[in-house]
Amino acid sequence: MNDSSTATEYVPPKVWTWQQGSGGRFAKINRPIAGPTHDKELPVGDHDLQLYSLATPNGVKVTVLLEELLELGIAEAEYDAWLINIGDGEQFGSGFVAANPNSKIPALVDRSTTPPTRVFESGAILVYLAEKFERYLPHVPSARAECLSWLFWQMGSAPYLGGGFGHFYAYAPTKIEYCIDRYTMEVKRQLDVLDRNLAEREYLIGDEYTIADMANYAWYGALVLHDLYSASEFLDVASYRHVQRWARAIDVRPAVVRGKRVNKVWGPEEERMPERHSAADFGAG
Repeated sequence: MNDSSTATEYVPPKVWTWQQGSGGRFAKINRPIAGPTHDKELPVGDHDLQLYSLATPNGVKVTVLLEELLELGIAEAEYDAWLINIGDGEQFGSGFVAANPNSKIPALVDRSTTPPTRVFESGAILVYLAEKFERYLPHVPSARAECLSWLFWQMGSAPYLGGGFGHFYAYAPTKIEYCIDRYTMEVKRQLDVLDRNLAEREYLIGDEYTIADMANYAWYGALVLHDLYSASEFLDVASYRHVQRWARAIDVRPAVVRGKRVNKVWGPEEERMPERHSAADFGAG
């Protein structure tokens, strides 16, 4: 434990002002105002569904669902996926801001409607596509409610995992014990919530694989299987054996393997796919 008596205590000013350059790794892309920083129209491909994204957990949720729909033979789910490199500030281009005023990936534009339908927030995109194609979201009221409950649980929980734990553990310019302890406690509580539920169920709502599994897998599967934030040992993720079993079962699904590659620009070359415009982009394998 650090001796707090030797530390300089931060005293908030009466009115906060933005200190440009603060914020560590993401200082260049975080700002306290919305709106575009530059004019740039979004590209448009041949398909009705146009996705603008990056292969972060929130982006992976959507590409996994689209690939799962295509795996079922639903040709209308074909899509173009365009790279939005958030490290370069492409989310602040005028075209992307028009698709998502919150300037966060992913954003979807469905051009099968007149006028085209924009959908932003990953959870909203999952619900929109599941309802459009009548797959992966149950119709029975009780099962539907359970699915949406776990989906919205993920949407509410992930900021503590990514913006909280991930930021202070992996990205903050200084290690702050209080912040790391606070968010570690919450992430481990979340893992325990999942583990207890999955101790009695194959998937989050029971025997049925749904958009709730896809959304939670994108974050918590990456955490327990793929060393998200290089924190596997720190969080003792191996102890959540039911989450591990569930994540491994999803991890090997062909559509999931494909979905994780879309809009990926890091890692081994064979895993990268900056853009995706047809199933042929994945190659013969």
